[in-house]
Amino acid sequence: MYESEKLNLIMQQYKLYTEQKDAFIKRSFSVNRFYMILVIVLLLLVNLTKNVAFVYSISLPFIFSIVGIGVCILWWMNMDSYNLLIKIKFAKVIEEIEKQLPVQPYTMEHSAIDEYRENKKEFLFSDMQKVFATIMFIAFFVSFIDELIPLIIKQFI
Repeated sequence: MYESEKLNLIMQQYKLYTEQKDAFIKRSFSVNRFYMILVIVLLLLVNLTKNVAFVYSISLPFIFSIVGIGVCILWWMNMDSYNLLIKIKFAKVIEEIEKQLPVQPYTMEHSAIDEYRENKKEFLFSDMQKVFATIMFIAFFVSFIDELIPLIIKQFI
């Protein structure tokens, strides 16, 4: 195989892999949007169904709080797995492919971002999503405890 054909093949692989990475990141944003909407809807349901009994004096907010806690945990785990795949799987593979190219734009960009981050302490978008998921988890947990305490007290009275 001639050097130009080899370089062309590597370029095609590089292009395909970077496109897959971009599509994967878009899918990650879509999944996060889904979780965010679901959590907000569940939180609204918790607040709109106050004092609505379901079965055996268990209220709907109690059930929605349990579901919300589960969704927040799944959301957190999902964010971690997407971040891991994006940072390690895609970034490392692209960097390895770039070593065979005359110019390494992704590696240069990644180095510049790392330099910028070293000089500044700031939240990344994924950090803000995790903070939001944690706040929602706490809100659902507080609602869960708020609904659980009357059930426990009712058992002893």
